[in-house]
Amino acid sequence: MNRRQALTGLAAAAASTILINPESASAHGKDLFPTLIPLPDNWLPEGIAIGERPVAYFGSRADGSIYRANLVTGAGAPLPTPGPGTPSVGLKVDDRGRLFVAGGNAGNGRVVSASTGEILVSYQFTTATSFINDVVLTPRAAYFTDSRQAFLFVVPIGRHGQLGSTFSALALTGDMVVDPLVNNANGISRTPDGRALIIVQSNTGKLFRVDPATGVTTTVDLAGESLPNGDGLLQEGRTLYAVQNRLNTVAVLRLASDGRSARVVERVTDPRFNVPTTVASFGRRLYLPNAKFGANPPATTFEAVAIPRP
Repeated sequence: MNRRQALTGLAAAAASTILINPESASAHGKDLFPTLIPLPDNWLPEGIAIGERPVAYFGSRADGSIYRANLVTGAGAPLPTPGPGTPSVGLKVDDRGRLFVAGGNAGNGRVVSASTGEILVSYQFTTATSFINDVVLTPRAAYFTDSRQAFLFVVPIGRHGQLGSTFSALALTGDMVVDPLVNNANGISRTPDGRALIIVQSNTGKLFRVDPATGVTTTVDLAGESLPNGDGLLQEGRTLYAVQNRLNTVAVLRLASDGRSARVVERVTDPRFNVPTTVASFGRRLYLPNAKFGANPPATTFEAVAIPRP
């Protein structure tokens, strides 16, 4: 075998490894995938994004860098281009290898190459007191929440994925009342029918359905339940996972197709949770980064926890 053939064989082996699915990654009942993903010291994680491959991305609140981890091995490294010095909070990855990143108290959002970390486009949404907290992608736009103001910031996405330099501010009206002194709108997802958005208000524990055309919010009927400390949301079909960060809990809800009502069917916790902030999935697992807010003394080591999908 010559050197080129050997390298080709190694590349094929690597590709087969990265495409393996956690659903089949067990032998004699033993799970072969790591259930704890270590992150760099002092990383200060909050957001997580996972696409079609078993690769997770974690933003840093410290400097905005992005860490890429292989879910098969648990190994990873920061993307080559370091962060801009402002936070990376919520993030989502699209099928074009782009990360949409919420910029926290910097009042901005950006789109980053998932392979290099290079900032492709940056948007300064506001210079007022704000906390750009999370983002959801639809076929035509990216919607960013602001936990301190009654707005969603909207970045249009062209028919072929084009991104421009423009954005708009969608004022939130209707049922949701914003208290600018605390965190309000936090995690965001779509409704199962794709016609509206769902946001969780951390300070009240309420879910709201948002009309993306008008910004009108209506309270989601939770049949008497609430989601205090609600943070990241993950919608898959009619299932909604809502992370309740300081409660170390994931609420599992069954959504109506239009998102106007939902019921809590289960609440899940894990002894390894330490203020998990949001959630992404791959195979039969959910992955949650531990933010460790309020740790005393302040935490220096961080990780993400994998749990079976409820």
